[in-house]
Amino acid sequence: MKIAVIGAGIIGITTAYELAVDGHEVTVFERRGAAAEETSFANAGVVAPGYVTPWAAPGMPGKVISHLLSRHAPVKLGLPLSAGDLAWMWKWFRACKLETYLANRARMQRLAFYSRERLHQITETLQLDYDRSPGYMVLLRSEKDSRLVQPGLQVLRDAGVAFREINADETRKIEPALNPDTPFMGAVHLPNDEVANCRQFALLLKNEAQRLGVKFEFNTTVAQVERAQTASILIAGETAPRHFDALVMCAGLASARLLRPLGLKIPMAAVYGYSISAPIREPLNAPRSALMDERYKVAISRLGNRVRVAGSAEIGGSLAAKRASSIQTLYKVLHDWFPGAAQLASTGASVQEWKGARPMLPDGPPIIGASGIAGLWLNLGHGSSGWALSCGSARALADAMQGRAADIDMDGLDVSRLAR
Repeated sequence: MKIAVIGAGIIGITTAYELAVDGHEVTVFERRGAAAEETSFANAGVVAPGYVTPWAAPGMPGKVISHLLSRHAPVKLGLPLSAGDLAWMWKWFRACKLETYLANRARMQRLAFYSRERLHQITETLQLDYDRSPGYMVLLRSEKDSRLVQPGLQVLRDAGVAFREINADETRKIEPALNPDTPFMGAVHLPNDEVANCRQFALLLKNEAQRLGVKFEFNTTVAQVERAQTASILIAGETAPRHFDALVMCAGLASARLLRPLGLKIPMAAVYGYSISAPIREPLNAPRSALMDERYKVAISRLGNRVRVAGSAEIGGSLAAKRASSIQTLYKVLHDWFPGAAQLASTGASVQEWKGARPMLPDGPPIIGASGIAGLWLNLGHGSSGWALSCGSARALADAMQGRAADIDMDGLDVSRLAR
């Protein structure tokens, strides 16, 4: 088939690659000048399938409310809040029921474990070399943090995830550069999880896709999908539509706008996240892999010769308006745990401060598969788990477009879930 893919983030790149592997003629349209320039650009990079769970969970509304007035809160509201933001928050609130949460958690984790397996297969087959480090730890500052994390550990046990609860001394053996002046209780160590550079992988896979014949058109904005022929698109600045046999929507937040005129209402909102990235000053003072500060929900990742600190979930506001307190929280957490790790602004080094918009559905899992409209397919709404879910989502979608059953149960991951 002749297939158009809209979007060249990690979801679009992996989708284009898998479709090309199956022998399709693929063209990718991207409004930016290069691949992985938006949500995929500077995320934490953590691949930890057992921790891929819906944000809509029992007790979460109360936690969010309790966080609102805290300076270093992991969840914040930005202004203005649009009518769409408010509608999304109401749907999110309704999805926090236990039964809904359990079903969506199972869906996301099935996909996450499958995706990690597919990521490793692609990496090994193509011999891709990108910034990767094995292991992941969740740092527990206090007894209270340890108590709060216990329900999550039961989830890991149920999923068969290998982990150990370790004390502070054992934690320091695994990450010897941890600040000796920061007291903490211990950590949860997950040896089979990892951190890897999402954007590096996307750029390498783009090159492999091109070798398979995939065409990339950058600086090219899709203005609309034709109503009469949904596998046809109109490019901004062009007068005649371009025709394809099938169209795959992987355009993140822009997907909802493009789909709305077709009668597909996707309740997707931007949940903004932040990161800072800086060169490592002294490798012995830097983390070896990835750690999560459980209290502040901030990840510290070793990505080759750089340290990246990422966190925050901000609803409302705009992509352009960076909240100073959210950036300050990242610096605080880095200083608490690895004060000498990075070359920060005070040393004259270049620190990259980034804010990205995660395209999130209110109940958690993405939408993967047929849209219900002939010729139009969906792979969208991965939220903060796009990197962890990308390879599996792409392979499952490619199988569906070939008329094959996916290697995992895809129940609840299609568009029909939105009507329930």
